Amino acid sequence: MSFQVIHLPNGEQKNPCSWGVVENGEVIARIETLQPETENVLRITELFTAEAYRRQGMGHALLAVAKKQAAFERRSGIVIEIPCEEETAEAFFQKEGFCPAGEPQNNAAEEKSETGKKTRKWSYSPKRKKILKPEEVEIRKELPEEYHKTERVAQEAFWNLHHPGCNEHYLVHKLRDSSDYLPELSRIALVDGEIVGTIMYSKAVVREGEKETPLLTFGPLCVKPEWQGCGIGKLLLKETMKLAAQAGYSGIVIFGEPEYYPKAGFVTCDHFGITTADGANFDAFMGIELLPGAMEGIHGKFYESEVFEHLPDAEVEAFSREFPPLEKQYFPGQWD
Repeated sequence: MSFQVIHLPNGEQKNPCSWGVVENGEVIARIETLQPETENVLRITELFTAEAYRRQGMGHALLAVAKKQAAFERRSGIVIEIPCEEETAEAFFQKEGFCPAGEPQNNAAEEKSETGKKTRKWSYSPKRKKILKPEEVEIRKELPEEYHKTERVAQEAFWNLHHPGCNEHYLVHKLRDSSDYLPELSRIALVDGEIVGTIMYSKAVVREGEKETPLLTFGPLCVKPEWQGCGIGKLLLKETMKLAAQAGYSGIVIFGEPEYYPKAGFVTCDHFGITTADGANFDAFMGIELLPGAMEGIHGKFYESEVFEHLPDAEVEAFSREFPPLEKQYFPGQWD
């Protein structure tokens, strides 16, 4: 049978979080995850499929959602406790890449559950990805015949990240037609001829009274999910920041992931005396000087291209139909 995994509302609670499969108003498969505050793992507290619906892939689909949640939250892994000596369950989790806690030292710890039955903790850790060398990644300008492929990369990279679905692929499409777009700085990344990432630059300004100072911004910067963690984003940043400095730009201001960009030297914009257009400052609002001292004396409110603010939902939905469909999904931590 065909089925769809959906988010199961949990009242006002956001922890734990549940997904499941519903048939005729009844939950026939369900997974519940818990985000511990004291450890950087995702804990599965419940996973079941009704007996009449087993062996149809629902359990694997539910675990796939949990793995996506762990990846979005940058968790080090996933843990679950299952009753000992249940060979079917053990085979299922082994197929999903789980192993008994303590392996490969073969000293898996058995614990007694609240019901008095012995359980064994199983854990999953994503495989470490190889960091690619610069010579393994081609970075160059985008060609017109590659536009659609680049937009798909952006869609896959941002899908369900900040909210169910995304609009970044439409932003890529619209930005190219904007007078603020800077194709001379924007680049794509390819591995073995496949487009796996992109960074798109556009003009921005900082205004203080009548004074207006040009700066740069970029967005999106994205890498296909299967290539994330391989250093491709870092290579795109390094190459294009060098180009921007050579072109004489003072600095870059962005809205971005506060866990990622400080590794590349970005700091919060309060260091420069720059605020958002609303006069705010926060961790995700960052900037970087392209030359030491280049942004000294640049103060005021930051304004990016209007195209970032004009991405109507109806237009995004219509544009998304030009691509193979992706399933919208809720995850904890999304903005809305």
